[in-house]
Amino acid sequence: MKDKLIMLRPGFFSGSEGPFYCGDSVAVEGLLGFFPQLRNEVEVEYIDAPRPRMAIVELIGEANQSAPVLVLGAGRAPVDDGVEIHVHGQTRFIDSPDHIRRYLSSQYGVAHPAS
Repeated sequence: MKDKLIMLRPGFFSGSEGPFYCGDSVAVEGLLGFFPQLRNEVEVEYIDAPRPRMAIVELIGEANQSAPVLVLGAGRAPVDDGVEIHVHGQTRFIDSPDHIRRYLSSQYGVAHPAS
């Protein structure tokens, strides 16, 4: 199974306000834009913003609905020891945009952010 990246679809509304985009998703989307080959390596799914976000709940539980989130494929282990991994049942995931970018950069051999 591939790693699965779930991000919020841009242009969402909150009541009568909006449209909005998720700034955390934009940061990850930027990495995908710089290195489009990542889209061949990782399954990318865009979901609507309102909760419950069932696509996420089904994978990592109701308490973990933040986006973006990267769900690690079976048997995948980060090559970067500094990436923080969370666990729900048997499913491992990364919910920090910085750590998602760090994981994608190191795991798939693309450039790393400058310090």
